[in-house]
This record gives sequence, C-alpha cells and structure tokens, in this order.
Amino acid sequence: MTGRIFDIQRFSTHDGPGIRTTLFLKGCPLRCAWCHNPEGIGPNRHLSFSPEKCVACGDCCGVCPNRVHRLEAATAAHTLARERCQLCGVCADTCVAGALEMVGRDISVAEALAEVLADRDFYGPSGGGMTLSGGEPLQQFDFSAALLRAAKEQGIHCCVETSGFAPWRHFESLLGLVHLFLYDYKETDPQRHKQYTGVSNELVLENLHKLYARGERIALRCPIIPGCNDQEDHFEGIAALARKMPAIEGIDLLPYHPLGRGKLERLGIAEASAAANPPDQATIQRWVDWFADRGVAVRCRHATGRIRS
Repeated sequence: MTGRIFDIQRFSTHDGPGIRTTLFLKGCPLRCAWCHNPEGIGPNRHLSFSPEKCVACGDCCGVCPNRVHRLEAATAAHTLARERCQLCGVCADTCVAGALEMVGRDISVAEALAEVLADRDFYGPSGGGMTLSGGEPLQQFDFSAALLRAAKEQGIHCCVETSGFAPWRHFESLLGLVHLFLYDYKETDPQRHKQYTGVSNELVLENLHKLYARGERIALRCPIIPGCNDQEDHFEGIAALARKMPAIEGIDLLPYHPLGRGKLERLGIAEASAAANPPDQATIQRWVDWFADRGVAVRCRHATGRIRS
C-alpha cells in the first residue's frame, strides 16, 4: 500500500491540537482560485524550478535525456521546455543549488508511519499527533485509511483536513479512526462556491451535517479571500452553522495569503489565481468583531493584537 505525498511538515502548530507532524497528500477534486498548495491539486509529480537559485552551472543540460533545459549563451538565463519533460527527476538529482526539485514522491504506509513515529517525543507531550492534509486526503482513500488504522494501533492522535467533497462512504469508513476533522467551509452561496472551487457545496454540507450527527469532533476552517467570499451573506452562513452545531470544536478564519502564486510559477502550472491581496490587521479585526457581536466565537490564525473571541 503506497500513497503519493508532496511534503511532510514537522513541528506544525496550525493543523490540529498540540504539535503535529503533517503529511500533505497529492490530488484534489477542487480548483480553488486561492489555493496555496497548487502542487497538491494534481496526482502526478511536478518539476519545480526556482530561477533565483540557479547558478548557471549547466549540469542539468548535460544529464537531461530530453533536452528540457537550456542556458542562453549571452545571459546564462535558464529556460525550460516543459512540454518535453518526462519527469524523470535526473536534473533535480544533479542540481546542487536546489533550483530544480521534484515535487511528489511515493511512500508506503510503513514508511509514512515511521516518519510520524520519529517525531513522537516532540508532539506527544503537547497532545499533538499526525494530521493528513493535501490536496485532499480522501482522494487517496485506501492509503489514508490504512495509515490512519496503523496510527490508531500506535495510539497516535489523528486529524484529517478535508474539503468535505468526497463520498459519504469514505467518511463513514473513517469513523473511529479520526479524532478531529478539520473541515473546510469555503463559501455559503452555491453559485459562488462553484465559481471559486469548481464544484457545488451541496455534498460538502451534506457530509458536514452527517459527521456532526454522528457525534464526530469537527473544527470548521474558513478561508476568507478579499473580493471573493468576504461577503456578509457568507459570514451569516458561517454563523448559522455555528448556531446549528453548538458542539463544534471551533471556527478558524484563515485570511488569504498569496503563497500559491509563486508556486504556480515555479511548477509551470497554468491555473488561475485569485486577484486578491492579503487583508490588513484592521480588516481581520473587523471580521472577528463581526462574529463576536453576533455571539459567535471565532479564531484567526494570522491575527495579532486584541482578538475578541
């Protein structure tokens, strides 16, 4: 049993309670305009190129079997013919400057569990554990389920960050294996949800209500993107869910960060990106205050200063 991941983040403090080891799985059914992990959208590996790191040594030109790389004689500018790239990774293995990197690798359940267990001394005392993120972990359901079962046998606290867009049978199969679902709630209006993510929010809401009815622990994660979903009807939708689900673990507002734009360029991915700017602290405070004035406690990952909750 193997899965494909694109990163393992250690000492994570934002992906569930305590200190956590987070595995990021490739593959996602959504195409969010503000995605900050575009390398997790598709299931295949990617070649990442950071031109600012290139030292123009030319080693990649010599080893690439498909002549993907070229150095301009006059300027030493490094260009890629990605249409010829077969993603063999030889160039990345040769690049001592780290300008070229293969994103995505296959890993077995046993190997993944060993990575998580290696950090146990760090996350154990904090009440942390393992988090599966992505991408969408349920896109690789068999691997995720097998890893969660293996982690349960080791007594590891497990979180799954999910878009909610997956068959209910997958969620149902994970009951008893997941201690906390970090559940994305991106947009209340169905038409805007499809516009910004490519899919309807009907299945997302249906699965959310089913998980809550089963008594599962859930924390809502709400990315807020200026000019897209920072609208009062969406805030009202979040508040309405909070009232319907009083036992929910918490609501996290996640202000937009343009991290994904640079990644799209490095990966050569032709995905549209939201034309938004990160909100300033005053705007973030207004969002938090809006919910507080309506009796809804929210948390904000990036906020600083006085935050009402």
